[in-house]
Amino acid sequence: MRILLLEDDLALGRALQSVLQDDGHLVTWVRLGADAERLLGEEPFAALLLDLGLPDGDGIALLRRLRAAGHGLPSVVITARDSLEDRLDGFDGGADDYLIKPFDIPELLARLRAMARRAGEAPAGAADGGPAWTLGDLVLDPRRLSVTRAGRALPLSRTEFALLHTLVRHADRIVTRTELEDGVLPYSGGQTLDVHMSNLRRKIGDGYIRTVRGVGYMVRHEG
Repeated sequence: MRILLLEDDLALGRALQSVLQDDGHLVTWVRLGADAERLLGEEPFAALLLDLGLPDGDGIALLRRLRAAGHGLPSVVITARDSLEDRLDGFDGGADDYLIKPFDIPELLARLRAMARRAGEAPAGAADGGPAWTLGDLVLDPRRLSVTRAGRALPLSRTEFALLHTLVRHADRIVTRTELEDGVLPYSGGQTLDVHMSNLRRKIGDGYIRTVRGVGYMVRHEG
């Protein structure tokens, strides 16, 4: 996996670059948000690993700009900010995962592997050129990993897209919390699912996803 690492701490940056490379990844390490933003506009990456406290700004602000520009790059926040408010702000800003320092390297590698598996899965209908899915005025296109509402592109994170795609693929039946957590959010707790679902609903609007209290979620397929 080709990873862009955004970490201003020299010792931690060197250590992360080394262990990631030892694990077989190609790693580009930068210390400024401006450099990360420039590289993301010039080169393809499979994942972004970023700190929040940067010399030239805040990592969440950077992530919000990327999402607003349509970047669906899978992103993992690594930070010492451990309050619930900080974690919610991270997910709300578009993070796919949130890892609190100090963390165990095997856990980071496992989360990256899980994210790579999700990103590498061929969405239903993509291989055979199948049609996009329609939910009211929402159109989900698995081939382009895009969602539009009334023709306007929605800035979903990769995880939010995967959640919506899973629900759409199993339209008209309840998808349990366990199915979503195991299939889309491995190594994350139930609260993470709630946060992602809340953000997804906020972005696509009310009326598309139905909560079946204590069981899971479902959507109705139309068109």
